[in-house]
Amino acid sequence: MKALIYVEQRDGKVRTATLEAAGAAAALGCDELHAVFVGDGLAADALAGAGVSKLFLVPPSDSYSPEYHAAAVAELARDGGYDIVFFAATQRGKEIAPLAAVGRRAAFLGDVLELAADGGGVKAKRSLYGGKLFGWFSAPAPLVVTTRPKMFAPASGEGEPAVEERPAPAAPEKRAVLIESHASAGGKVDLTEADIIVSGGRGMKDPANFAILEELAELLGGVVGASRAAVDAGWRPHSDQVGQTGKVVSPQVYFAVGISGAIQHLAGMSSSKVIVAVNKDPEAPIFKVADYGVVGDAMKVVPALSAEIRKKKGG
Repeated sequence: MKALIYVEQRDGKVRTATLEAAGAAAALGCDELHAVFVGDGLAADALAGAGVSKLFLVPPSDSYSPEYHAAAVAELARDGGYDIVFFAATQRGKEIAPLAAVGRRAAFLGDVLELAADGGGVKAKRSLYGGKLFGWFSAPAPLVVTTRPKMFAPASGEGEPAVEERPAPAAPEKRAVLIESHASAGGKVDLTEADIIVSGGRGMKDPANFAILEELAELLGGVVGASRAAVDAGWRPHSDQVGQTGKVVSPQVYFAVGISGAIQHLAGMSSSKVIVAVNKDPEAPIFKVADYGVVGDAMKVVPALSAEIRKKKGG
């Protein structure tokens, strides 16, 4: 199968989620792997070792528009006869990929957790009903796939891709245009790409108490997340929200501190490799999905855990 990867950059670097999408293509057995980048400032060496043999560069539009990016990808996918187009299931990937599928007249499989070859097409595992069920779906080529971050190993290979410039796509109607963007403070790792996440909910009682979660996250090399209740209360920005109406994450370790475990929150973190719950209520639903649970006051449990970690680190 011939595959095309949509490349995303963040802070001048190719996003890890993009490399994971390329890894998904390689694991699927795609024997020809190319990439496309829409915009300025990406060099071929940015994809060195990613197993990509050719990189297509498409000039940017005067302002970011998902329709423009989708048109560029769809035109290339048609012209190049690609069987599968891969996007990472990031915010940008989710808004461009369905449009590209329509432009390519291709099937679409979104937020995929696993992939397997199925004759001339693909079988994909996806979560259903907020993570309560998992289902396998089949689709023939051509198709467009978005892969959930942290679910696939990043691609590996040798050498840099050859570079080929592409013309701008036929001007599509711009129904949405980016007016302005604001960088997150401190340049912290995006929740969707973090290996360790320490999330807090209404059980933290006060926004000032998130300081103990920040301390634990720093000791572990992780980042802080939040439940919708904490975000709605104004304690944390929406960019920290994990859940059905926030971000879907799949870290190696997820701490749920003072979070009851409503189905809307579970939908965003149930695919975490290890889940650690801290809650005063022994009947909290979060304990049903947790690998490790502590029934206790987060204001005492979390500082004690941080103290033990400092001891282990000798600090």
